[in-house]
Amino acid sequence: MDTTIKIDSETRDRLAALAQARGTSMRALIEEFAATALTPQELKERAERTRAFLQAEFGHRLEDHEADTLRTKMREAQAAYRKNLKNAGPDVAA
Repeated sequence: MDTTIKIDSETRDRLAALAQARGTSMRALIEEFAATALTPQELKERAERTRAFLQAEFGHRLEDHEADTLRTKMREAQAAYRKNLKNAGPDVAA
């Protein structure tokens, strides 16, 4: 079943540019996002598996403050990456 999603023109143009850079359609791009994005429950389950793995393999129990610090560092790294892509110009594929 097909459906229509209403978004502003800036978002539509961004999606079109991303799809073109990847050599795919906007539909495929959105389907990929939907298939790979994690729900809050999936994120929680992944975090629990990661904690269990670190405990079992390295004998380290990841405390909440450590997880918060790592999460902050990952967000900062992602923001820097996005900024570098944006500054690199339209010829760089996302």
